[in-house]
Amino acid sequence: MGVTGPPGGGKSTLVSRLLAAYRARSPRVAVVAVDPSSPFTGGAILGDRIRMQDRSLDEGVFIRSMASRGYTGGLARTTARVVNVLDALGHDVVIVETVGAGQEEVDVVRVAGTVALVTVPGLGDDIQAIKAGILEIADVLVVNKADRPGADETARDLAQMLTLGSSRTGWKPEIVRTSGATGEGIEALVRAIDRHQAWAAESGERERRSAAAAREEVEALLRDALVHRLEDRLGEERVRRAIARVATRQADPYSVVEELLAES
Repeated sequence: MGVTGPPGGGKSTLVSRLLAAYRARSPRVAVVAVDPSSPFTGGAILGDRIRMQDRSLDEGVFIRSMASRGYTGGLARTTARVVNVLDALGHDVVIVETVGAGQEEVDVVRVAGTVALVTVPGLGDDIQAIKAGILEIADVLVVNKADRPGADETARDLAQMLTLGSSRTGWKPEIVRTSGATGEGIEALVRAIDRHQAWAAESGERERRSAAAAREEVEALLRDALVHRLEDRLGEERVRRAIARVATRQADPYSVVEELLAES
């Protein structure tokens, strides 16, 4: 399953609570926590594990931090492959926590069978932070820090948003109120996730999502391989000269790409 949402929503604390809930019924649980990388130095703090220290001595829990390394979409380029490895190693539950996601960072839907979108009251324009693409990927909507003022309004706004458009699947997302600090609502969240996963298995959505994820991964690898093969065939100097022409406005990028493809 995936946990995503705007920065400051308490995703890491919530994941720690989910870890405890799933460990109570599963012998092996894993977390893949993705942190943003600096666009200048390339470094990443990988600090999500700090909020999960209460599970660090549990031999049935495996926590893997990953840096996004500039990859957009809320994940790292190799997150899907890490999840597949953890699945193959026998982990019953794998939780993927994305970076603080914006409106178009929706790649988690290609990795996770169930996506929980986390928001909190008091972020200003709450719905602005989760509208459009990221709202459409949610299978469960979580109003975290529900003990704060404004939780009722946030839940009401989310319910209103769900009525404005048609669902991409036949599933209507449930709205669950939680508190990572107190543990309130965690069992209700787990039950909501279970209901979605049961529906996905029965309706065929799980297979459709898995096939779409496999296609996306193959196409991404194919694009990378073709770009590298094309660069090797053209030579670094020729590509560099073409990029310089675009940078100095001597040519537009579309024409340059057509020229490079013709030369290859």
